[in-house]
Amino acid sequence: MSRARLLACAALLPGAVMLSAVTEPAPEPAPNYASRLPGFAAELAQRPALAGPSAWAPMAEAEAWKRLAAAPTPQRQGVRWDFARSLIADERGPEALGVLDVMRLDDPDLGMVDAYRLARGAALTQLGRAEDAVTALDMPGLRADPEACLWRLRALAQAGLAEQALQQLACAGPALAKPRAAPFVLAAARAGVEGGAPDKALHWLSWLPDRDPAANLLRARAQLALGKVDDARLRFARVARSGTPEQRMDAQLSELEGEVARKTIRPEAALKKLDTIRYTWRGDAIEERALRLSYSLADARGDLPAALSAGSALIRYHDPSKQAPGFLPSLRAKLSDALDPARKLPLDRAAGLYWDYRDLAPSGAEGDLMASRLAERLQQAGLFERAADLLSYQLTVRAGDLARGPLSARVASLYILAGRPERALKALRDTNDPNLPDTMLAERAKVEAAALTQVGRVDEALAVLQDLPNAGAMQAEILWQQRNWARYAEMSAGALPNGRGLDTVAQAKVLRHAISLAMLGREDALAGLHKRYGAVFKGLPSAPVFEMLTGAPGAADPGKLAQAMAAIPSASPAGEFADLLEQVPAKGPKG
Repeated sequence: MSRARLLACAALLPGAVMLSAVTEPAPEPAPNYASRLPGFAAELAQRPALAGPSAWAPMAEAEAWKRLAAAPTPQRQGVRWDFARSLIADERGPEALGVLDVMRLDDPDLGMVDAYRLARGAALTQLGRAEDAVTALDMPGLRADPEACLWRLRALAQAGLAEQALQQLACAGPALAKPRAAPFVLAAARAGVEGGAPDKALHWLSWLPDRDPAANLLRARAQLALGKVDDARLRFARVARSGTPEQRMDAQLSELEGEVARKTIRPEAALKKLDTIRYTWRGDAIEERALRLSYSLADARGDLPAALSAGSALIRYHDPSKQAPGFLPSLRAKLSDALDPARKLPLDRAAGLYWDYRDLAPSGAEGDLMASRLAERLQQAGLFERAADLLSYQLTVRAGDLARGPLSARVASLYILAGRPERALKALRDTNDPNLPDTMLAERAKVEAAALTQVGRVDEALAVLQDLPNAGAMQAEILWQQRNWARYAEMSAGALPNGRGLDTVAQAKVLRHAISLAMLGREDALAGLHKRYGAVFKGLPSAPVFEMLTGAPGAADPGKLAQAMAAIPSASPAGEFADLLEQVPAKGPKG
């Protein structure tokens, strides 16, 4: 790079960092720039208003760099200003915006000058930042300025706000009537086509060459709106021959929109063509129009999956504020309708729909209920991991702080039932919150203990339960499942039932305790147990098992003990907690 070009580049840097920019990395700019190159804001404000093509005087690039390199410090802002206007004249908005931003760093007062705001709005429009451009042009001195109205029209048309763009015509007319670059005429014509004034659009487009593909695209759309189908078809064909890829795709979609409006194509055929467009072209107004038409056709046919597919893409990938006010609520209603059990949609399809469009689910209690009901159906079908995954999304993305306590315990429990205790522990760890109510913390601790037991960390599981109130039955259940007879006998002794009536849970407590004593060979304790409960067990279905365990010393040999364990009532003293401990963890990571 030549020395002159290097100096010119340095002149585009804020004043305080010019020398350091040439010799070393620039330091962090100071927060107050008011003392750098003051004065140009006042000078610019006193100059005549920017008007017409001369407002953006083009300059040869070599000349621009030469002037920047030679400009003394007091005149640097003026040279930068000329350079920025020249870049705007060449439709080089991104570079112009960079120069304008540097100018304002050296003189913040420029932000209050109409001409500067107009130039910034023009550069932002060329950059495609339409909303920022309209904001920049929103100054009292620019609201009735023809040049500003012209740029505002172009920005609003670019943003798809056709009606607002047309409202600028009365003000922008004097500027538009002069010989201008094609982008302004095209912007006005686009606003006319999309804002209900196709005849005016055709008038403005007559100023552009007949072979211009951008103009022909808008001419065809205007002719369609006026019912001139044959003329429009020829224009679209010409765009297909000479237009850019974007213009050709726009022409294809526009012609299809016309066929749908005239009902000259079957909805199924139209949707098939729209699918091709949607999977070929992504990310701009063309895709948005294709999605909107797809949604309209699918909705009219009552095709819920297709409507949800198109509608969700509109919400996810395009500006939701541009959709009708009731659009998102209607999508949510469609998702609720699709998952309604009355529709009897197969469970796999219902779960798939919810998972694909879970971000559309209603918020609050309605969304929680929808997810909970679907998870319940999955759980009843034995699809524990899918149910857990579904609720895990609800837990991490949508649930409020208070709901995370019980929901996290439910998610972890489902992972345990699915044989994935390691995922249960992760779910609990990721949602840890010591500020939850004590009852919620206790519930989470119980599930954590079950998961720890499943991964072989029994001592940790027992420690988790150690300080919980009424946790003896759960600790005993762990010891029972682990066949730790000595510790089980010690812990279960204090939980033996009192009274004459024994329900199935109470019978299980006594029989389990008896088995642990028999396994330890404690005949004296078994005799005491027989003396205490012998009369109570008479007449009960489990009486023979009790008698075999606690009757004559040595009567319970290993074979009989195995039979006794099988004959114990299935009701566990630990309730649902026992179900979690009985699951067998899956082997190896799930692929």
